[in-house]
Amino acid sequence: MFLRSLLLITCLTMLLVSCENATEPAPPEASTKEEWVDLFNGRDLTGWTPKFQHHETGDNYANTFRVQEGAILVSYTDYDTFDERYGHLFYDRPFSSFHLKFETRFTEEWMADAPDYTYRNSGIMFHSQSPQSILKEQDWPISVEYQILADADDGNPRPTGNMCSPGTDVVYGDTISPQHCISSSSETYPWDQWVAGELIVYGDSLVLHLVEGDTVLQYRKPQIGGDVAARFDPALKVDGQALTNGYIGLQAEGQGIAFRNLRIRELE
Repeated sequence: MFLRSLLLITCLTMLLVSCENATEPAPPEASTKEEWVDLFNGRDLTGWTPKFQHHETGDNYANTFRVQEGAILVSYTDYDTFDERYGHLFYDRPFSSFHLKFETRFTEEWMADAPDYTYRNSGIMFHSQSPQSILKEQDWPISVEYQILADADDGNPRPTGNMCSPGTDVVYGDTISPQHCISSSSETYPWDQWVAGELIVYGDSLVLHLVEGDTVLQYRKPQIGGDVAARFDPALKVDGQALTNGYIGLQAEGQGIAFRNLRIRELE
């Protein structure tokens, strides 16, 4: 009798444990996968659209943007004169909150009739208007720029990862910055060295610029405003309007440069 009772108790205990385990949800698996996407396939310019001043959207004038050795190259070998052909190569879809990684290196090419400030100077535009909305004679897109500079061999410091604001404003510190460009805290890099950059953007909130893994600049509240961009559609320039998203564009303004390892991860 004692053994039968003990066996019954043991069976009931096992049944209760089994039921408890059946109703308890399994713990979720922690995901460590970072969903990085390559913006450039390394072979051609599929997924990208050029726009140059004086030219219609889609016209890659004089094959300025080309692919060479797995990089997007800005080349002026087929130019006679620069003639203010400020150009940009835009990725075909907009982004809002994202983490962009890239590497850049300048080349020896520079158009002598381009403005002096373009020497060893380029950039990556973001939160830009679409290339289709840029007018034929418009110079720069309404956008924010991660400015890329290199040593100009003049003995002066030349940080990279700066911010410039064609047709836009940003809050730097506690107020809207009156400066068109804000310098970063980065060191000066040789023109022929590959330099790693990163851009972290949270919609119309916080923006971080990184160079070689270090945060060198941060600001807030990108918005339409300011000057510099010219001959745009006035209906698109609503000063004070928050820039919550937009297009990413690679700059070509008279200086040769190569872009590679362009990868993006969208953020919550």
